[in-house]
Amino acid sequence: MSETERFQLGTVGALSLSVVSSVSIVICNKALISALGFHFATTLTSWHLLVTFCSLHVALWMKLFEHKPFDARAVMGFGILNGISIGLLNLSLGFNSVGFYQMTKLAIIPCTVLLETLFFRKKFSRTIQLSLCVLLLGVGIATVTDLQLNALGSVLSLLAVMTTCIAQIMTNTIQKRFKVSSTQLLYQSCPYQAMTLFIIGPFLDGLLTNENVFAFKYTPQVLVFIILSCLISVSVNFSTFLVIGKTSPVTYQVLGHLKTCLVLAFGYVLLHDPFNWRNIAGILVALGGMLLYSYFCIREGQQKSLEASSQLSQAKESESDPLIVIENGAGIVNDAPKAPVWTSNKDLHA
Repeated sequence: MSETERFQLGTVGALSLSVVSSVSIVICNKALISALGFHFATTLTSWHLLVTFCSLHVALWMKLFEHKPFDARAVMGFGILNGISIGLLNLSLGFNSVGFYQMTKLAIIPCTVLLETLFFRKKFSRTIQLSLCVLLLGVGIATVTDLQLNALGSVLSLLAVMTTCIAQIMTNTIQKRFKVSSTQLLYQSCPYQAMTLFIIGPFLDGLLTNENVFAFKYTPQVLVFIILSCLISVSVNFSTFLVIGKTSPVTYQVLGHLKTCLVLAFGYVLLHDPFNWRNIAGILVALGGMLLYSYFCIREGQQKSLEASSQLSQAKESESDPLIVIENGAGIVNDAPKAPVWTSNKDLHA
């Protein structure tokens, strides 16, 4: 199996793992929050990250991956920023209507495209932009209902979008810049993310729910679902870093909207959530946008591979061309050395 085929297989595996684990944890958390009344989402996320770090520490002890320390300040800043972005997203949901929160999530893709274009000189073709517009339109039709605006909620949403975009772009750039794997980056940043959410989690949850996480009655059923949620979160966190590292922040957001559509469908089938023709139409439009995005990404990737291989073959041919030709053109050097001359019909290469 060639290197390209292995990379493509790994990318498909990462995308599949991300979808399955994310949909699973949403269903689990929905049962925990809706059915069992555990509304402390930020604190629960801090437990997720703690369990993820412990799992990776065990994997390191079993030598399943290699610890690779790098810039400590970059890791600390990245971990704290990730934790803050999670807290801001939860605050945005708490201080806005559900419809405006969904609009906030939709704004992450165009914001990421804008930041990567301005600061990383990344180019997005018209076809990719068109497919993203179709995707966002479909998800908007399926999920956005009421749009109630308020000043505080709008500021929180803006901060949530900016921090989320920057954190996801950093996830990709740090892996490439320091040549670390998704596992190595997750292992080193997890403690800072968990610490940030441990500190702000109980306060934010108390502000949003008027309840105390430490005074909650933890029945055996609640504990089972919390443990299950934490175990699934290991796969969610790992696949998130893996997908962003192998693809891009924009592709990860596209995948996130696929998860949203699947959650809506599973909610209707398994939990009998309300569902109407608007939801169905939106999901179909969104899936069409995802298919277009996937098709254009694959086509552009193949074109870049062909261009790279063509340039490589041209470079090899140019290296094999002689710069100097012996004066008699016979290719045989006589005993008496002769001065070489540059031929007029040959290109000169530095």
